[in-house]
Amino acid sequence: MKITVLSRSASISSTRRIVEAGRARGHRVRVLNPLRVQMHLDGGSQATLFYDRKKLTPTDVVIPRIALSISTYGLAVVNQFGLARVPLVNHAQAIAQSRNKMRALQLLSAHGIDIPATVMARDAAHLKEMVGLVGGVPVLVKLLQGQEKHGVMVCESLQSLEAALEAVLGLGHNLVMQEYVRSTGQDVRVLVVGGEAIAGVLRKPRPGRLSHTLNRGARLEALPLSPSHRAMAEKVARLVGLEVAAVDILDVQGHPKVFEVNSSPALLEMEAATGLDLATPIIQRAEDLVAGAAPVWTAALETPQALPPPPPGRKGAVKVNAPRS
Repeated sequence: MKITVLSRSASISSTRRIVEAGRARGHRVRVLNPLRVQMHLDGGSQATLFYDRKKLTPTDVVIPRIALSISTYGLAVVNQFGLARVPLVNHAQAIAQSRNKMRALQLLSAHGIDIPATVMARDAAHLKEMVGLVGGVPVLVKLLQGQEKHGVMVCESLQSLEAALEAVLGLGHNLVMQEYVRSTGQDVRVLVVGGEAIAGVLRKPRPGRLSHTLNRGARLEALPLSPSHRAMAEKVARLVGLEVAAVDILDVQGHPKVFEVNSSPALLEMEAATGLDLATPIIQRAEDLVAGAAPVWTAALETPQALPPPPPGRKGAVKVNAPRS
């Protein structure tokens, strides 16, 4: 089988592990930098893909490892392979959905998945007025398209929140404000492949680091998955439509809340913590897709929970409260 891994570099640890696992199972594996892929479209039935201006030879399956910094172009490349009916281990739309934090949270909430209380508004004053809806300060502020390292901040007071909101929104960034769950709970990451939870770790941040800064300096420990963690992570991965996903869960006194989904999780650190080979299941899932297995993406078309019916006599009406003077 011919496997194409889309990644900025073959030296990236997770990419390297996938390549090793694929070759260990007798497959031919190549790594392509998405930014060096050119696409020729002419309105015909068959588009052409080039790599460094040379026509790409066919592949049996694509495993995307698209960096956040190149999402727009990288996902266009993934999508082009999908349009050519090449099986994808993570569809372009599912990756994009997982990286838009608010859209992902909207989807999960609509399907009854418990998430931290979250609000979104475009005006700093409106966000400040809605602090009470997320439990008051301190609050967690996240850039919608931010990286884990730089896209999360905690505001301990209304004054610091106002300053942060004005600065971030003034730069043209969109953000969400979220309930800040203190360090009384467990920070759990569950790896899901092909709709099945295969590993879990407990993440403990270094002293002085925010617990939500998940993979930046945190110490990982193997964690046997509880039935509730397993079921929740598998449902979330299916809803978002990801074949490979890391589902991040905050478990506060036995009450788990999903706060993020990652479509390109780091493998090496989880392998070191769990002692498991986590790259081979990804290759096995690629084999299954080539053999005709139904993609997880089709499960993402479920209907969300029904909204409550409108009050009697007001069929279809939506009530809007006028602002107080």
